Formats: sequence, structure tokens, C-alpha cells
Amino acid sequence: MYPTINELFQQSVTSYRDGVVLRMLIPKERKHGRGIHLILNEISYGRLGERVARLASALSELGVEKGDRVALISKPRAAWATAFFAILHCGATAVPLDPELQQAEIERILAEAGVKGVIVSGEKLAKLESTEQGFATDLFLISMDRPATEDTLFLDALLLNKKPLPSVDTGPDDLAILMYTSGTTGNAKGAMLTHANIASNALACRKVVDLSPRDNFLSIVPWHHIYGLTVTLLTPVISGATTTYTPVDRNLTQVMLKARPTMLLGVPKLYHVLYGKISNSISKSLIKKTINRLSPTLMGKLLTRKLFGKDFRFLVCGGAPLNNEVAKGLRRMGIGMLEGYGLTETSPVLAMCEQFPSEPGMMAIEGVELQIDHANKDGVGEIIARGPGIMSGYYNNPEATREVINEDGWFHTGDLGSLVSNNRILICGRAKNVIVLETGKNVYPEEVEWELSTIPAIEEIMIYEGERQGAPAVAAMIYPNWPTLNKLGISESVDALDHIWKEVKERSENLAMFKRIKNRDLVTLTDQPFEKSVKLDIKRYLYKKNTADS
Repeated sequence: MYPTINELFQQSVTSYRDGVVLRMLIPKERKHGRGIHLILNEISYGRLGERVARLASALSELGVEKGDRVALISKPRAAWATAFFAILHCGATAVPLDPELQQAEIERILAEAGVKGVIVSGEKLAKLESTEQGFATDLFLISMDRPATEDTLFLDALLLNKKPLPSVDTGPDDLAILMYTSGTTGNAKGAMLTHANIASNALACRKVVDLSPRDNFLSIVPWHHIYGLTVTLLTPVISGATTTYTPVDRNLTQVMLKARPTMLLGVPKLYHVLYGKISNSISKSLIKKTINRLSPTLMGKLLTRKLFGKDFRFLVCGGAPLNNEVAKGLRRMGIGMLEGYGLTETSPVLAMCEQFPSEPGMMAIEGVELQIDHANKDGVGEIIARGPGIMSGYYNNPEATREVINEDGWFHTGDLGSLVSNNRILICGRAKNVIVLETGKNVYPEEVEWELSTIPAIEEIMIYEGERQGAPAVAAMIYPNWPTLNKLGISESVDALDHIWKEVKERSENLAMFKRIKNRDLVTLTDQPFEKSVKLDIKRYLYKKNTADS
């Protein structure tokens, strides 16, 4: 039996009371346009524990009870961590949402989840206050920043004169997090992750990484992403380590010098940028080029000492596939790169590789079983998983749950892979439609299709993973509505594409930035309607090379 997140958090608060749990690197513009100055704010385990218990008391007074759901909408900050652990302290369920989602997307999820209240940062506050959902009468709204009006509750003010609330009796199988994997359509799917799901994953990750209170994580991965929440917040917390979070990546070198981390955790885009900077620096110096040619590991030691400090251990990557050349290049210089694989529905980590793997593939983490379902002649099939981190299901969606979890508890990942030597899993590609950007963001084609299919000039649309400048991108194949276009005096494909692209850009304002088609070249018009299944679903595999080749 696994402990609850509440138990693990309280153990750390007691054991590491004076240690630093969070450091937030906040960028501030210097006067007279002299660049960025980083302000370091930190909070101890003891202080965070005190704030959590007091906010839990305030939430209880607002009517939050065991089993209720409370949404969190903000970028990572100390107030986010306070709110998250306070929600769980009450026996309630946290619903973390991406602050980059558009208002309509947020409203749909809040309605789907049936939240009792929302804890939100100041930048999102105004829009939520004006929503038609009626927060003033139905839901409480707590701002992490001082609100402009007296009608909205202020988080810090709620903590005043509050007696810490004793932790509500919570069990390992109780729901801890409702993590949404979709938001635009009416079929939003919330992965129900229990305390045992998350605790088992964090404990297993701690063993793989061999964490201790001496470690200092530097992360730019947001906590509304399950990779960020489990790996860059909860895993360090249960280890007595420090998490240093920064939203700044364009000033990466300055951030790393300030943080002096033992580990850097990020998504592939971060490491692509980092490796590009390293390669560029080496190419401009004859001395560095010579050192790198004769002794790449010495070059790596010099770089890591300069960038991170003497205590640096290794890099951790997750959220999306990493370019193999980047991983090879860094490891050649003796810079360890630990890669992980998983999904939101698996809490998230299923498998990880060593810093310097001697064999291809990844090993399942403790407690996880991995198998290949319906392997072809080459041994490639769908990766299925079973273990303590598998979600209990999709919220209020038993049909979708049955589609991915069978009667024996095996979760169908929708990813393609094979088992190689020593039972290691080799990920070969994705069978599902989801598009994983190099930032780690997931784009579900159905969401974008649902939004753009209402454009009169579009008869049918299929969103898929394209490529732009060597990176995954949201792309579209469109069968135009020619009768509608003809009425507008448009009869040529070039003119039709011009008109449709203009409409797509306007309609995409209802989508989060990362879900949008970024360039006209990513839109293709087809001459014929799409081939469909008996259920009238588009046969996507006929139009996607990577799936057809599989």
C-alpha cells in the first residue's frame, strides 16, 4: 500500500523544516534598459507547511469538503504550491489548468469538472470575474495577487488569523488530481489520478534519480503538466530537495549561473537551445574546438562547471521525444542525460533510461509492467502498461475509460514500440492522434478540428502532425466547401487557400497559442473528400506517412 501525497508532504515538512523547498527566479527589467535582473524568492519546508494548513482552514470555511474539486490556474509560484497542497489537505481534488488556455476552453473544463472554486493568478483574474458562469453566486474565486476589487478573495489575506486545519482523513485510493488532457470540445477528458498513483510514481522516480536533500532541481516545466507536477515538484518535495523554478528560458545562461543546480529538468526544446548554444560557442573558439576534438569529456566538465557550478550532476528530459543527435552530442561530452517516457494517464513516468545507456531503449520503473500488444513481424506493436501509476479512469467518461483500460488493468498507451534486449522498451512512434510539440505541449487534433470545422469554406478537415524548421508542428489537410467558395466568386485553389487561411487565423483566436497552425505552408487543400470508416471517422492512417510506414 502506498502513502498519500498528504502523508509524504507532512513527513518532509517535519523532517526538513528549515530546508528550502522552493526557489522562484523572477525576471525584473533593469533600469534604463540594461537587461534582465533575476530576483530570488525562496520558502522553507516549515513555512510552506504552515501556509498550507492555514489555507486549508480557509478553504474549509468556504465549504470545501472531501471529494470536492478546486481548480488552479497559474504559472508555477509559491502560492500555486501552497494552494495545491492545501486542496489535498482538505481531502479535495486539485484541477490544474494551463493558464495559456483561452477563456472558452477554461470555462468548458470548469463546467465539466464541476469545481467548487477557483484559485487563480492575477493575470487571469479579470477574465474569470467577468465570465457568465457566475463566480459570485456559484463558485468562490481566490486571487493569488491582490485583487482590484473587494469582492474577490485574496489568498494571503485568507491566511491571517487562521488556525491550521488538521489534515482530513484521506486514503491512497482517493482522487488527488484531475488532470485534463483535452479542453476545447465537449468531450474533454479528465484523467483521474489518485494519491497512490502519484505517490507511487514520485517514489519510484526518487529511486531512479537517487535524490537527497543536497539536490537542487532547476526546472522550467510548468506544474499544470503532469511531468512538471510529479517530477519537478512532488519528487523533490518528498526527497527534502529544493526546486528552483523559472519562467525564463531566453536568459538560460544567466538563470543557470544564478540557480547553481545539481540537475536541470526540461523538455526537448530547452535542450535543443542549450546544445545549440554550446555548439555555437565551441565553433567560435579554436581552443575550444581543439579541446572538444581531443577530449570531449574535458570540454563537458569545463562547460558544466561554468554553466551550472561544481555540484552539477545531470540533465533530465521528458514531455516529448528528444532529438537523438542532441542526446548523443551531450553524452559524448560526458554530460549525462536521463530521458523518461510516460503519459498523463500514467502519472506520468513508465520508463527511464540511464544517463549513459549502453543499450537502446528504456527500463520500466519500479512496479510498472510493459508489454507489446499485437506486434507485427518486426516486433512493433502498441505499448501497453500496468502498474500503480495507471489512472483510475476518465472523469464521468466510462466509455472512454473502457477504450484504453482493459479488464486486466492494462492501459493502452496508443504509442508504438518494441521490446529489445534485456526487456527494454524502444519507442518507435505514436499510434494515437495526439501531436506532441517539442515544448512538451500536447495538441489533440479533434480539438482543433472541432473549432475550425465551423468555418463555412471548410467542408472537411484533418489536423495532423506536420513539420516546420525540423520540429513537430500543427498542420491541416482541408477539403474545401466549393459551393460556398463559388458563391464568393472563388473558383481557383490558390484563391481558396488564401481565403481559408485568413478564416483559420481568425477562428484560431479561440484556441491556445500552442494549438494554432502557425504558417500558411502547413495548410494543404485536397481534391477529394477524405476516406472514412463505417463510423464515418476519417481514416487518418491513409494520409499520414509516419503511420502508414509503421
